[in-house]
Amino acid sequence: MTTDKLISEIRKKNSFLCVGLDVDLDKIPNFLLEEEDPIFSFNKAIIDATHNYTVAFKPNTAFYEAYGIKGWKSLEKTINYLNQTYPEIFTIADAKRGDIGNTSSRYAKAFFEDLGFDSVTVAPYMGRDSVEPFLEFNNKHTILLALTSNEGAYDFQTKKIEGETVYTQVLKTSKNWKNSENLMYVIGATKAEYLAEVRKIVPNSFLLVPGVGAQGGSLTEVCKYGMTPDISLLVNSSRGIIYASNQLNFAEAAAEEAKNIQLQMKSILDGIR
Repeated sequence: MTTDKLISEIRKKNSFLCVGLDVDLDKIPNFLLEEEDPIFSFNKAIIDATHNYTVAFKPNTAFYEAYGIKGWKSLEKTINYLNQTYPEIFTIADAKRGDIGNTSSRYAKAFFEDLGFDSVTVAPYMGRDSVEPFLEFNNKHTILLALTSNEGAYDFQTKKIEGETVYTQVLKTSKNWKNSENLMYVIGATKAEYLAEVRKIVPNSFLLVPGVGAQGGSLTEVCKYGMTPDISLLVNSSRGIIYASNQLNFAEAAAEEAKNIQLQMKSILDGIR
């Protein structure tokens, strides 16, 4: 998936919604637990119901790894289903990997080659040589954690070193890495007031923005400060969509929630055309 194709899909669907597939067996409808693979059955239903309103799906790998080999197989089936059935959808492995170079190379191969994801989230704490192995893959994207939506983000990310915040140093430094055109960045919706500063540093890069909805982030504020002429935003919603209902109509309820967000996004896009 190239950036141009992603932008084209956003314009076609009037949506920059990303749906997080964070599957908890304690929260899905009970009747699905009787299925051979409850996680995949849940994901398939959510994907089929919401794909018209979204341009990206983002499985958080922790929710699959927690169930051992069965969970990993469910993840594999989910990404295979997405790639085969909805190839126009941008896929994100929310894995938050980050390690020394040769280990990062293996992580990159696992997600890009073996599983076939379009992108993966990566932690930048270990620096250039832990991230550049991900950037070597053509038409694959590395989504760097820059300013996250959790409370602990203030522990380090917004601290100043020699008068400059850590997250802005991450943004500026990453632009000098090899193949940095393949970078996207995570900026939490609960930090929308920082987006204007982010855009001064990475004016055209795609931003993955979690935290709208259940975490209290504002879609309007995110768009006000973060949107570019090419949109360049992927706004994620997970729990608010996939757990809209735990009854027989769970997929229809998820579709309704996704549609509501898509209509808000369409209204914003219509206002800037």
